[in-house]
Amino acid sequence: MKIWWILLLGGMATYLTRLSMILLFSRWQISPWLGRALRLVPAAVFSAIIAQEVFLPNGQMNLSFHNERILAALAATLVAWRTKSVLLTLAVGMATLWALQIFFR
Repeated sequence: MKIWWILLLGGMATYLTRLSMILLFSRWQISPWLGRALRLVPAAVFSAIIAQEVFLPNGQMNLSFHNERILAALAATLVAWRTKSVLLTLAVGMATLWALQIFFR
C-alpha cells in the first residue's frame, strides 16, 4: 500500500509543478527573447540525455570508432538533417546501431 501513496504523491507533485507554470504564463506575458530561449530547452535537455548514452556507454568515456553508438548517432544525425523526419531518423539510427552491434560483436 505504501507504493501507491508514493505514486500518488509523485503524480500530484508533477501535476502541480506543471500546472503552476501554465497558470503563471497564462497571466503574464513573457518577453519575446525569453520565449525564443525557452523553445530551445527541450532540445538542449534531450541532447544532454542522448550525449551521455552515446559517449559514455557503461559509464566510461569511449570516443573510438569501436563505439557503435557514435556511428549510429552520426547516421541518425545525417538523416535528421536531410529529411527532418523523426520516424525515419529513429528507424535509421536504431537499424544502424543494431547492424553495427552485430558486426562488432
